[in-house]
Amino acid sequence: MTEHLPMEISVRQENGINLLEVRGRLTIGEPSEQLNEALQSIVKNGGRKVIINLNGVPQIDSSGISSLVRISIQLAREGGAVHLVCGPGRVRDALTVTRLVEAIPTYESESSAISQFDSAQTHKKL
Repeated sequence: MTEHLPMEISVRQENGINLLEVRGRLTIGEPSEQLNEALQSIVKNGGRKVIINLNGVPQIDSSGISSLVRISIQLAREGGAVHLVCGPGRVRDALTVTRLVEAIPTYESESSAISQFDSAQTHKKL
């Protein structure tokens, strides 16, 4: 049996946007629970704009995908939104096959995801 490193989540804020950088496998059990707890903490503290960077995630399963869907729905109900950052690879393929990239805006880079939040805010002001 191979040993897997634990998942790490780092959180920072930039211009009112909560950025989560996830590193490690996002699979059933503790990793998915860890992501849920981090996201719930952000929402509880009033965060409504969330970017989840999945570029450090080598594998995602249905449990990880379910976590992303749940937080997306919750934030949408509260007037917020989630953007994903995920470059080409196995995780992007999983998000594409499950059609999650159609439901949650998904970008190749963090800067693209941030700029889309900024442009959405600009359009609302107009």
